Parts: sequence; C-alpha cells; structure tokens
Amino acid sequence: MQSRLRGTSLRRHLLAAALLVALTAQCSASAGQGEESSSETISLLATNGQPFPWNKMRLPSSVSPLHYDLLIHPNLTTLDFTGSVKITVEVKEDTGFVVLHSKHLQISKAVIQQGGGGTSPLQVLEYPAYEQVALLSATPLVTNRLYVISIEYAANLSESFHGFYKSTYRTQEGEVRVLASTQFEPTAARLAFPCFDEPAFKANFSIKIRREAKHIALSNMPLVKSEALGGGLLEDHFDMSVKMSTYLVAFIVSDFVSVSKMSDNGVKISVYAVPEKIDQAHFALEAAAKLLDFYEDYFKIPYPLPKQDLAAIPDFQSGAMENWGLTTYRESALLFNPKTSSASEKLGITMIIAHELAHQWFGNLVTMEWWNDLWLNEGFAKFMEYVSVNITNPELQVEDYFLGQCFNAMEVDALSSSHPISTPVQNPAQIQEMFDDVSYEKGACILNMLRDFLTADAFKIGIIRYLRRYSYENTRNEHLWESLTNICQSDDLDEGRLQGDGFCAGNQQLSATAKWYMHDELDVKTMMNTWTLQQGFPLISVSVRGREVRLSQERYLKGSDPSQSSQYLWHVPLTYITSNSNTVHRFLLKTKNDVLFLPEEVEWIKFNVGMNGYYIVHYEGEGWDALINLLQKNHTALSSNDRASLLNNAFQLVSIGKLPLDKALDLTLYLKHETEIMPVTQGLSELIPLYKLMEKRDMSDVENKMKGYIVQLFRELIDRQTWSDEGSVSQRMLRSYLLMFACVRGYQPCVDKAERLFQEWKESNGNLSLPSDVVLAVYSVGAQTPEGWDFLFEQYRRSLFSAVKSQIKSALTISRMPHKLQWIMEQSLQGDTMKTQDLPYVVVYVSKNPAGHKHAWEFLKTNWHTLVKKFDLGSHSIAHMVTGVTNQYSTREMLEEVRGFFEALEESGSQLRCVQQAVESIEENIRWMDKNLDKVKGWLQRNHL
Repeated sequence: MQSRLRGTSLRRHLLAAALLVALTAQCSASAGQGEESSSETISLLATNGQPFPWNKMRLPSSVSPLHYDLLIHPNLTTLDFTGSVKITVEVKEDTGFVVLHSKHLQISKAVIQQGGGGTSPLQVLEYPAYEQVALLSATPLVTNRLYVISIEYAANLSESFHGFYKSTYRTQEGEVRVLASTQFEPTAARLAFPCFDEPAFKANFSIKIRREAKHIALSNMPLVKSEALGGGLLEDHFDMSVKMSTYLVAFIVSDFVSVSKMSDNGVKISVYAVPEKIDQAHFALEAAAKLLDFYEDYFKIPYPLPKQDLAAIPDFQSGAMENWGLTTYRESALLFNPKTSSASEKLGITMIIAHELAHQWFGNLVTMEWWNDLWLNEGFAKFMEYVSVNITNPELQVEDYFLGQCFNAMEVDALSSSHPISTPVQNPAQIQEMFDDVSYEKGACILNMLRDFLTADAFKIGIIRYLRRYSYENTRNEHLWESLTNICQSDDLDEGRLQGDGFCAGNQQLSATAKWYMHDELDVKTMMNTWTLQQGFPLISVSVRGREVRLSQERYLKGSDPSQSSQYLWHVPLTYITSNSNTVHRFLLKTKNDVLFLPEEVEWIKFNVGMNGYYIVHYEGEGWDALINLLQKNHTALSSNDRASLLNNAFQLVSIGKLPLDKALDLTLYLKHETEIMPVTQGLSELIPLYKLMEKRDMSDVENKMKGYIVQLFRELIDRQTWSDEGSVSQRMLRSYLLMFACVRGYQPCVDKAERLFQEWKESNGNLSLPSDVVLAVYSVGAQTPEGWDFLFEQYRRSLFSAVKSQIKSALTISRMPHKLQWIMEQSLQGDTMKTQDLPYVVVYVSKNPAGHKHAWEFLKTNWHTLVKKFDLGSHSIAHMVTGVTNQYSTREMLEEVRGFFEALEESGSQLRCVQQAVESIEENIRWMDKNLDKVKGWLQRNHL
C-alpha cells in the first residue's frame, strides 16, 4: 500500500518541499499465530454478559480457514449491505469454539456443518474491544476434520475510508453518484465479512456480488457469469482466487468504465475510472503493461492471475492499494492528462503503479507472517519502484532521487521515539502505525545498501530464491536473509536457473565478496539483524592521519541523553573515494572502532559513495574543511548525490553538536554554482527550516536576512529558468520547484511574470493553456488577492483533472488571508466540494503558512475526535497532521500546549508514536534555537547579509 496522499515519497520530498518553501477470556485453545501461551488467565465477558472463551488480541491457531464462499449485496441508495459467508475450516486441535474477526456486523445466523451431515446452530458471542466473535459449538470440533461455517449478517457501508465504504463523485451536470469500494489493509476485512483477519490465515476466495443493471462489479478475479435474479438485480460470480490473505480481498460496485490491453505475457490489463475521466487512463494502462512484463521477467515467476485491474477511486485515504488482481488508487495517483499534469506527476504515477505491481509478488505471493515484519512488503515494494522504473522508463531518471528516501527515513529514525524496522505490534492502532517512513523508506534504503554490498546479480538471485521458496506462504525476517546467503548453492527450486544466470558459474561470488573482507564467511543474517532489529542508524566518525584512517561508530540520536545510544553496534558496509582515486573502495566495519590504510596520503576522502549506505559521516580534524574547499573550487569532482549527502550530513551533525553551524553554512556557499536537482533541493531543505522556525517566533529581522540569503544563493539559477515545459524530467521538476520558491519569496522578476500569466489565464476564463511545470507558481501568486483566490476556487470546482485540482488546492493554502485558510480547512472536512481525503494535507499546508499556523493547530484540536473517526487512530493521515502541524514550533510555551493537549486525550491519542515524535521535534527545535540562533545572526552579518 502506498501510505502517502501524493503517492511516492519522492513526490512528497519534492512537492512538499516546494510547498515548504512557498508557504513560508478463559483460554482453552492454543495461543495465536506467533504468540506465546500465557499461564496468566484473564476472563473476558461478551456483550451479553457470558464469559468470552478467548482472551488474546491474536486469534487462536486451533482452526484455520481453507476457503471462503462470500456473497455481498450492497444497496447504494440506503447505503447498507447484506452478506453471507461459508468458510471451510480445518481443525488443527480439538476445540469447542471458533474465534474470528467481526466489526460492526450484525450477525443474524450462524451454523456449522461437518461432511455431508446436517447443520447445527452456533451460539454467537461478541467481544468488540478485540473486534472478535466466538462461535460456540454444542459438540466438540475434532482435529483434522473439515467443517463449513455459514454466517448471515448485515451492516452499513462505512463512512470512513476503510472496510466496505461509500464513495461519491459529482458529474459535470452536478449529479452526485454513489459507489462502494473496499480498503481492507491492514485490519478492515472484518468490517465487510466475518473472517480470520490475520495475514498468516491464507485461503481461497469465491466471491459473488449482487448489483443493479446500471452498475458493474469488480473483484480480484475475472467474472465467470452473471445471473438475473429478477427485480432488476444481477448476481456476478467471480472465479476462485489463488490462496491469499484477507487484507488483499477487494470488490467494487460502481458505474466505472474501462480501457484495456493485453500485456506481452498475455495478462489482460484494464484501467477503470468514472466515465468522464476515462480519457485520462491511457498513460496508466501503458505504464502498467510495461511494468507487469518487467516484473515477470525480473522475478522469473509468472504473474499468477489472468487479469490485473487498476481502479481510480474518487475517495481514497492512502496513495494506492495492492489488492491481488484489483489494485486501487486515488484518482490523482492514476489518472494523467499530458496537457495539465506536470513532470513530477508523470513520475509519481509511474512510481505508484510500480509499487503496487511489485506487491503482486512481494506481499501478495509471499506475505509477512505478522505485521511486525510489514517492511518485507513495503520496503521491498518501495525499493522495487526504483529498480523497475529505472529500466522501464529511463527517461524519468528515477535513480537521481533514491537518496531522498533515506533522508526522509532518517528524520524520524534520529529520534528516540523511532522503532526498529521489525517491531512487535498487537492492536489495530499499533499495526496502522507501522505504515511509516521506517517500514517504507528505511526498508528500501537498507535493501539498496544490501544490494550494493552483495552486488546486483547476487541480490537478484537471492530474492528470486526467496519468492520461489515461499510462494503462497508467509515469512519472517530470517527467511529473507537465509535466501540471500550462499546463493550459489542450489536447492530444488533453483535447478537450471542459477547456472543459466551465469553469475555463479564463473566463481564470481568470491570476487564480489572479497572486496569487503578476506576470509570471513558471508553472514547476511547477522549483518542485517543489526539494521532491522535495532532502531536508529550509525554515525561514522572519520579521522585521517597520513595514510591511516581511524573509524568509529555510534548511534546518531537527537536529544539530550547520549546514554541511550551506547549499546548500539552495526555491521556497516562502508564505501569511499579519495582525491587520488574515484574507484569505489569498500570496508566492512563490524566493531566500534577500526583502522584502514590508504596506499598513499590524500587531500580529501568522501565516505558513503552515492549515499548507498544508510548512515551519516563526520569528518574530524580538517576533513570537512577539505570537502568544503573542494566544493567551492570544483564541485563536480563529486557526484550530485554525494554533494546532496554532504549537505544533509553537515546539518545533521550541527543538530548533535558535532559540527559548528558556521561550517555547515560555509558549505552552502558553493550552491551558487549548483545546477542539479538533488543538491539544490537538499540545500533548500536544510536552509528553509531555519527561517521557518523564526517565523513562529516573530523574528522578522533575522528571518528576512535568511530568506534573502537563500534567494541570493539561487538567483542566477532562477533567472536561467524558462517558463515552459522543456527539458528532461529532472530539469522540469527543478524549474517548477525554483519558480515556486522565488515567486512566493517575493523575488520581483518571478512575481511580475507570474502575475502577467495569471491575468492572461483569468481573462481567458481558465481556458488558456499554461505550461504545467509553472502553474503552481502562477496560481500561488494569483491566490494572494481575494478575486484571484475566488477565481481559483471556482476553477477547482469545475475541473475534471486531478493534477489541476491538486495544484490549485496547494496554491489556495498559500494565501495570506486567514479567513480563506480557515474556510478551506472547513470545506475539506465537510467533504462536498473539496474531498475529505485531502484534508490532512490541506491542514499541514496551512500550518506551514505564517498566516495560518495558529488556525491549523486550533483546527486539529477542535476536530480531533472527528478526524480520528474518519481516518483511524494510528493511520498515516493522523500522524501526518500531528507531526506536520507541530514540527516547526520552537518555544517552551507551545511545547507545553502540545504536550498538554495530547496527554488529556488518553486512549484517544496520547499513546501514539506520532505524538511522541511531535514532542521530541519541538524539544529538538528549542535546543537548536537556544544554541544556534546567535550563530545564525553572526554568520549572516559576517557574510554581509
């Protein structure tokens, strides 16, 4: 699942950064899967007062499902549905009851049948706190026998974005149309049908859906037949699914239409959307066909279903969802119009499709055993976005942006409230919280580091082995590491393949690993456990004395308690280049301290080449001075990613007192010569937060000097930008970013041009075609007047194009008119004209606006319980609002206000990890400002600013 509103983290990194710039029971059965039995007995009571026979959040393993026969009948007028399910189960251990999941379902009947015998009634007990029902049998269920449990039930369509939920859209004529769609990951299948709603309980599904003739029904598998039932109803029967987890089940009842094509490997690919937008589906169709063929060839495992549907849902909380055979997306994550969509939107849509199709193997075919190892799904899918798109769409230059993933992850991983990639979780809110930057971005970054360590060929062989070994099964961390160890020793699943790849035939593994160490046995599991079972990441300190390079490692941790990091140790695959050699040299650091020897003395040394490693580096002594001098004299001596990583590392080191702020600011002086997108955007990402902290402290003098310094730094580059859609994807994205920054910072040549274009566009009643890469800057300038703002909102209301709506929505939040900012948040909450799915990002955008940050915080507090009900307590949407609204505060007064509000919520939010992150971030901002504010003033004065 893409847990981002805008889809990929790349798009968040670039677009959000642009906006940052701009916005200024008694246990009588065995314990659950992976859960230890406890000698402690806790009695739970069902809703009717009877004892509930199970007392754990995880289901017992005494009964396992084999097959679901599911019938669903939604009524899109009364907004409810009825259902019946027949679950064939196998009894693993004698028991008198079956426990499964059910939430907000009114069960009217439950019976059980064994073999060809008659049915017996089951007593239904409910325990809502665990979202469980117990079905009590009058006679014991016997080990190794199969039974069929039949349940009839009814429920309302969900008003949130999960379960079987209502979605609406408005036609151009103003008619509101209703559809129903599903979002089950992670724990919401239980809102649509009673089930064993844990990923390890895989089963086959046969689904039937009743609908009116004016609608169509879609599900994971192809339609087999439709039967007329009378009364205008049809019943669609779908083919039986492959063996899969409940969270991957999907069905939609709608008036969607589609476009289709066959992939080269014979899979029917279709894109579904509302009728008025189907002409925007062709880009996604072509991208999906190309990517699905790529994955089949890369993994050497055929896609196991006859079709792959991609559906654009008008209301959708996350970016997209990988339901097997029926992937679902936000409209903005799937629909593309070449005339209105920008380069970043083209890249983002391609990446999102790549992510969801990668899941058809990583996640669907092979699934993590429990949500503690979610990263095995999400980290891999995030990583494969880059591997696949780099090959299928080389013109998108996607490899340029990977390090941005690692910077994003490090932001949260540097706090003590972070968590290991693999973390114990039990309840639904904890599970939801796992869909974060650590599971996605850090997961992808350590996989990239491992591929660099093993070589791309060896890594590919290992992951193919992993997928083959565990197809249709569930896995844990160690299964992946075992598959990546001794890759040239074939097992039964490898025969005829490894030798064919040619990698192992020439004993290349020896040379591939010898570059790291001489005679040590390659122990992937031990190495990677240091990256997945402990939180945080290492800071490598480098001290050069002649030919001797002294190395040490410690945990990088923001905060005032260094003792928290003392016990951490990683196996770090270091890479480095020097002034004398641009060949990448390698050294595996497995101890706290070590020494390597260079063949000769060097002027400078740069570690973590290309930012392929998930660690940061401090150069002691004169190390930083040498690198700063290099960049000022000849910055292209280092790659653009190396330059971006130096900028990132320097400011990270300032935060923990390892590097003086003056040095980090001196480093930024070279940026006046920079032209590449990643160093430019990273430089802005480091400098902008400095004045954003000041904005909320009313320090206009030093704040304006810092803003002036940044504009001056990039003025020549800004002046060279054309107001067009010309150039490569990277050049176009950089143009959009820079012009947005310059216009909203008040750089007059930019403002004048944008005002002129906005006026022309307004006079054409919005019909003039503006270059898509500059419209955000034009709209943002236009939104500064009441007339311009109102005109933009009317264009938003009328537009059928997601890209246009997204650009206008962003511009509207940049207005300096507080009443407009308040109104747009309220409109998003209401969800009529502006979709509620966009509310979290509207609130955060408003919070970055100096005219809106107080309103955003008040809005969050006032509407907290409504927001939690709509988006779910542990969701990424809630976390994004909590951290986004608060992370630029830097006063003790706001720290106490934020802490006090969340502490008072108790069970409604005080325990959330995002709340801990918010508090830590404010504490860090206070420390940073106390220590560095005077240094900023002094440096700006010394540089005549």
